[in-house]
Amino acid sequence: MARAPREPRRSRGERGSTSRSQTSSSQSAPASGASSLADRFVSRGSNRVFVVIVFFIIMALMFLGRLIYLQVIVAAEYSANAEASRTVGFYVEPRRGTIYDRNGHILAISVDAMTVYANPSEITEPGSTARAIAEVLGGTPSDYIDSVSQGKSATFSFVKRKVSVELADKLRELELPGIYFIEDTRREYPYGQTGGQVIGACSVAVDEENNREYYEGICGLEMYYNTILSGTEGYYEAEVGADGTPIPGGVHVSKREVEGQDIVISIDIEFQEVLESCLKNGMDMIGNKRGSAVVMDATNGEIYAAASTPFFNPADRSVVPEGSMQLRVATSLFEPGSIFKTVSATAILEKGTMTPDTKVDCPAVIEADGYVISDAHERADTVYTLRDIIKYSSNVGISLSVEQNLGFSEFYDAILRYRFNQLTGIDYPGEQLGYLLDFDYWSRVQGYNVTFGQGISMNAMQILGFYGALINEGVEVTPHFLVRKPQTNETPTYETHQIIEDQKAIDTMLDMLTSVTKDDGTGIEAAIEGYDVAGKTSTAEIYDEVNGGYKLDAYNLAFTGFILNSNSPFVCFVGGDEVSGDRPVTFIFHDIMLDAINRYNITPE
Repeated sequence: MARAPREPRRSRGERGSTSRSQTSSSQSAPASGASSLADRFVSRGSNRVFVVIVFFIIMALMFLGRLIYLQVIVAAEYSANAEASRTVGFYVEPRRGTIYDRNGHILAISVDAMTVYANPSEITEPGSTARAIAEVLGGTPSDYIDSVSQGKSATFSFVKRKVSVELADKLRELELPGIYFIEDTRREYPYGQTGGQVIGACSVAVDEENNREYYEGICGLEMYYNTILSGTEGYYEAEVGADGTPIPGGVHVSKREVEGQDIVISIDIEFQEVLESCLKNGMDMIGNKRGSAVVMDATNGEIYAAASTPFFNPADRSVVPEGSMQLRVATSLFEPGSIFKTVSATAILEKGTMTPDTKVDCPAVIEADGYVISDAHERADTVYTLRDIIKYSSNVGISLSVEQNLGFSEFYDAILRYRFNQLTGIDYPGEQLGYLLDFDYWSRVQGYNVTFGQGISMNAMQILGFYGALINEGVEVTPHFLVRKPQTNETPTYETHQIIEDQKAIDTMLDMLTSVTKDDGTGIEAAIEGYDVAGKTSTAEIYDEVNGGYKLDAYNLAFTGFILNSNSPFVCFVGGDEVSGDRPVTFIFHDIMLDAINRYNITPE
């Protein structure tokens, strides 16, 4: 078998030479390619470094942004949330303004008190704690068990508000765990029922949404001047620890309370006490439960005393008689009856068609529209002068006098001029406006009735204002209680109205009214020895709202008058509501005004 020829063997030197030559050749030939590969590796390494750097920059910016967000943008919110988790907020009521009488006596005042609250998380024995509280504050343990148990709140709940300082101190001495105290105030009425209807009362109103209780006037001047007296509530926050324990000194003011303003009112509380005593005794003597009395300075409208029976005691409301919270001289309406004859006679005198001595034929009865008009007391046909008509209170006489010497149309205009179709504007809640039928609908009998105060209604302050104008040169002044605000030294001003223009007519009317309390006039029990008492009595029928017509054997009795020819500015109204039979209330006027004479040094001129 033939073999392939072998390649000639190279010498050792030749092989080495060739090897070096190839190496040299291989290193020199691809030089440009090796350079590109190296550059690629360097470029790729640089990108990786750049990416790492950018990544760290982005992360740093993210952390920085988060830091700014937390420290700047939502810092306040997070801080508030954190604080909220360790604080308890509560309202603090301002001290309510004090009510003074005209002589500086305190009628209503807010005194220091304490509000008791609990941190239930600190109370390990709620039952025994509730029992201990009840023994001091009164009530039963069940009244307090919810407040000291971890029910509604684990860290804060009110136990009792407006506790007297004395009781709070006794409770504090027990050192009950989890029981704490906040300074507060409570309303007190030093004179009890005296002036109670005028002063009024407060009740504790509840704002459940804000867990707030506050005083709110519910009647009388406490209600009418509630905005002035109440002030503005404050808001406080108390810090607590992680376990709910209050931190000492950790109470912060968010909004400080603004105290209410004081007011000075026109009432003389000592005279008020006398008026109430005279009224109560008088009602007892005539066997009646409901009556009213008021004394006003006719020259400026200031009310010195006013009351209605039964009385109201704002300091003790365990029993509140029906209707006792209202001063009925302002809030109740009545048909005035014969005290309105003064209005009719004044209108005639202003017209100038009659004098006190003008005679009027007065039959026993007169008829109109199928109705019969008679006097309150049966009598025969007679002739009366205008003075007699007022003195003996003749319904027939005043009806014919108005019809024949004034006319019903002008009489109606006079009623409007004397402002009986308008509220007096007294600063007392609930004043009622009476009833006056439009003249277009008047019948003859309606005209007759109104002349002696039937078929028309009003509140007692309206008729009192008219009588006040008679002794104040025809000027009616808005009746009121508020006379001053001590903090600002503000003195309110009130409207006045010239309702009677003819002073001569006023003087004549006043002279006729003195006849009522002399000799055999209807108001002789109002007379006071040594003084010229003038006024008018009334025995008014009462409309029966259930059956229609007028009630039988039940009347509204009244007397309105004053002391003439003296330095007295006072006008006084006394009334008895739904009195059985014709019984006078003039003696009550006598007793009230006799005290006024002595108290205010009223002397005859």
